[in-house]
Parts: sequence; structure tokens; C-alpha cells
Amino acid sequence: MNLIPHRRAVPAARDPFGELLDIQKEMNNLFNFSLDRWTRDMGLLESEWTPSIDVHDSKDNILVRADVPGLKKEGLDISIEGDRLVIRGEKKSEKETHEKGGLVRSERFYGAFHRQIQLPNAVDETKAKANYKDGVLELVLPKKEEARPKQIKIDIQ
Repeated sequence: MNLIPHRRAVPAARDPFGELLDIQKEMNNLFNFSLDRWTRDMGLLESEWTPSIDVHDSKDNILVRADVPGLKKEGLDISIEGDRLVIRGEKKSEKETHEKGGLVRSERFYGAFHRQIQLPNAVDETKAKANYKDGVLELVLPKKEEARPKQIKIDIQ
């Protein structure tokens, strides 16, 4: 019987890029698992609906547009609290039943929302105007006189 001396296995040189690829594969697997489908089926996203909002800053006004389809204007609450615009509302679920079959798929969100937007300038809340048409809320918030940019002409001598 031949005896072979015991040698400790020398670990292979570490390949940092190979390890990064392994991490990337694990992250891809994690994100490919659809939590969205699971949470919708469980009803966990019903209160997480928030409308998309655009804020435009012009010389005299701040224009805010919010997409709130399916809401009635009576279901919206708009206020200015300090330097923040607050928009609240609730989109109620429509329960429909069909004689031949039930709902197969639902991707629309329902529930209450609350958005606070930091305004870039001080606004005159007494002159604010709101318009709601075709599911788009449009707010015109006039800037206070001291917040408007001023141009001062300097004579050159």
C-alpha cells in the first residue's frame, strides 16, 4: 500500500468578477420574483395608489398638473400648508359582478392617497385656481411679489 502525504487543499485564487456575477444572478432572481402579483392578490396595494404630478415653475406662476383619473372633483381636497401643496383624495373600488364570470384581471389601483409637494417659491394662496377636466387636475399658483424674479437695469458708463 502506497501512502500519499496529506496536503491541504490550496484554495483557488479568488475571482472577484466571478463573485460579482454570482451576486448579479442572485439579484436578478430576486427581482424576477413577482412580488407585485402576490401583493395585488392579497390586497396589500389598495392604499398605495398615488397620482403622477408635474410641477412647472414660470416667471409669475407655479403650474401643477396631477393625473387623477376616475375621481370626482368632490373627492379631492387641495390645500397649501406653509411652503407645501397638499393633495388628498380617494379612488373608490368599483365592484362589478357578471352572470357568466367574475373579474379575470385587475390592474387599476384604488384607495386613499396623500401627496405633499415642496413648492419652489412662496405662492399667494388667496389667488390660487384649480381646474379639473378629463382626469387631470391643474393648479395655477401665483407667486408672491417678493418671490418673483426681478430684473434690474444697470447703466454702463
